[in-house]
Amino acid sequence: MKVKILKREFRFSLLGLSIYLLLVVLLCSLGFWQLSRAEQKRQLLRQQQAVSNADGLDLNRRPVADIESVRYKKVEATGHYDDAHQFLIDNQIMDGKPGFFVLTPFLLDTEKRAVLVNRGWLALGMDRSMLPDVSINTKVLRIAGRINHFPAVGIKIKGAEIPSNGWPAIVQVIDSHVLAAKLAYELYDFQIELDAEAGEGYRREWKTGATIPPEKHLAYAVQWFGLALTLTILFIWISGRERSEHTL
Repeated sequence: MKVKILKREFRFSLLGLSIYLLLVVLLCSLGFWQLSRAEQKRQLLRQQQAVSNADGLDLNRRPVADIESVRYKKVEATGHYDDAHQFLIDNQIMDGKPGFFVLTPFLLDTEKRAVLVNRGWLALGMDRSMLPDVSINTKVLRIAGRINHFPAVGIKIKGAEIPSNGWPAIVQVIDSHVLAAKLAYELYDFQIELDAEAGEGYRREWKTGATIPPEKHLAYAVQWFGLALTLTILFIWISGRERSEHTL
């Protein structure tokens, strides 16, 4: 196929043109998808900032029905820990080291249910069969922290939500309904990430913001658009070369 533009002849095959158009559409689609992800992350950061600046929530006075409306919100609660029945979330990596998140049920004074409090991260010992001592000294108290989802996993293996026998129980994925059945009392479907300054906790470095910031998504978008532009320039250059051999 021959096309003449501004007195210059470009020669290419229908197959070559089809492959070029397919690749350009794909690369541009990936670029626009990254732009969309960047905007979503900006909205998430604005939501986090707005919620964190708002007044705190007293869980004893205001039960939570919709976690999304209060996610990242500061929260306080009065009650006592059920330190005899705790959960260790397995395979939690920090600084390249494996360990556990310690989740302790906190029974509210004003309700017949509890909320799981994430008291922080503990490193895995040399002997995996020896579980860490997560006992609590002060059981009746007022706690403060931040409402959040339970830690997520990339791939959920069947049965990962079933806790081990005994206490503390090891679990891979948190399902509040499954854990509530083991505890024999109701649980909220979210966790409280215990304040870093609070006692009875371990290493607490709660993530703020998005895992991948908007700027990185923008950088990815520039890369995809740049590849599309490079491919276009290369296609035009090859199509417009003076040659006697077969066309692209």
